[in-house]
Amino acid sequence: MAESNRNELIFTFTLDELRDNLQTFGYRVETHSAEAAGATLLRSATGGMAFDIRPGNRLPGETPTYADVSFFAAFSIQGGELPVNLVNSWNNLRRFGRLHLDRGFLLLDFDVSVAGGVTRDYLRAQMVIWDQLLQSLIAYLRNELPRLVVSAAVAAPPANTAPAALVG
Repeated sequence: MAESNRNELIFTFTLDELRDNLQTFGYRVETHSAEAAGATLLRSATGGMAFDIRPGNRLPGETPTYADVSFFAAFSIQGGELPVNLVNSWNNLRRFGRLHLDRGFLLLDFDVSVAGGVTRDYLRAQMVIWDQLLQSLIAYLRNELPRLVVSAAVAAPPANTAPAALVG
């Protein structure tokens, strides 16, 4: 990337521009049409875990231009429930991204805004933060889920409240 482009401020972007920037950072990114939601988004992966990049606030004009996006990863919960304290503990230990439980899914999201102008280095740094959040979530779950299984075996709760397994 040329030095003059490196320091150029980005105030808004189209999905194509964002896709191109993320590809220059080394991510394989494709445009995806989410017909059920009636929206177009970007799809990528890191460490074998898929995630979506959803456009946020559309700015006025004919061309779909945005000032922010949300990075979003969903994991299906199978075979039980995840305790809310597991999610709350994650959120209390980290900044930026947030973990949520919603109808059988564990969701991680992370918002990025370019309002006011940012550099490409800023966008790259945001991708690094997202990547680290996603990787650390997997490590956190690998550490915490076995503890839930042990706790569940000791407490012997009813079958419908057993700790869950996640599918990414």
